[in-house]
Amino acid sequence: MKKIGFLSFGHWMNQGSLVKTAQDSYLQSIELAVAAEQIGLDGAYFRVHHFADQIGSPFPLLAAIGAKTSKIEIGTGLIDMRYENPYMMAENAGLTDIITQGRVELGVGRGSPEQVLDGWKYFGYDYSEEDVKEVARERTLEFLKLLEGHHFAEPNPQPMFPQAPGKLRLEPYSEGLRQRIWWGAGSKETAIWAAEQGMNLQSSTLVNYESKEPFHVQQANQLRAYKEAWKKAGHTFEPRTLVTRSIQPITTDFDRQLFGHQDEELKYDSVSFLAYHQNPTIFGKTFAGEPDKIAKELAEDEAIKEADTLLITIPNTLGVDYNIHLLDTILKDVAPELGWR
Repeated sequence: MKKIGFLSFGHWMNQGSLVKTAQDSYLQSIELAVAAEQIGLDGAYFRVHHFADQIGSPFPLLAAIGAKTSKIEIGTGLIDMRYENPYMMAENAGLTDIITQGRVELGVGRGSPEQVLDGWKYFGYDYSEEDVKEVARERTLEFLKLLEGHHFAEPNPQPMFPQAPGKLRLEPYSEGLRQRIWWGAGSKETAIWAAEQGMNLQSSTLVNYESKEPFHVQQANQLRAYKEAWKKAGHTFEPRTLVTRSIQPITTDFDRQLFGHQDEELKYDSVSFLAYHQNPTIFGKTFAGEPDKIAKELAEDEAIKEADTLLITIPNTLGVDYNIHLLDTILKDVAPELGWR
């Protein structure tokens, strides 16, 4: 059994899209999450990018989804900590988790190259690209500490409102949220670091090219290293591990028109360099084809076997109806064949 969710980038564009504006993107994201819960999906996750025609401010969206649903997990994959103030983020996350009644699953990390150079400087942060790795980790650790609910702030001796004696903490505090923070790891080293810090693990459709093995094997090795490091750390709760896949079942003529070419063009892993990355990155293949063919290929994926949660990247610009068709097909025609349902 696995938890199955979707991951949306929330793109909008004028040409060839059913999602033409920011309003379309955010409102359809809410509608999609509601419909996904109705068909039995476990999670609605959203990627966060800045200075782009796609989702960039997640907390209002997660809260709105939480107000219209009752069971589905609501998360990010991931929030770029280069842009975040840990204190403001802790307040927003705590409030969102209260509104959603404890269903927030926050993925955080360094993030990928953005649309503008040193975009965090426009957010008021002055550091170089060389500082980014440590800055993202330091802010994450500070954020985690705030979520523990410790009282740390010196009280005003003449406050505006009556308050209990002693130091204060950020409010609202949501108990349990600390255990639902995920780190987006792209390498074995960062996966081990996430385990040591007591965070769950997210791994995307790309990881650092650390060996000549296939993508899914390299990713599985990262997950295994994470689990071993978790055991050594001695944390008091069970971790979760998540992988993302591009899966396009083809059951209709329209499916074949849209994605039939991917059956051949994207069926292999690819290796390339991302901006600012000294090491090459390996991208996982797309699983496209008839449901029984996809099921056989997915059954050989070692990383999926290691993970307890699978996110399916969706083509959100095709609209809510098509994406529910895609997700429902996976739930009914692929997942049972693999024992996920």
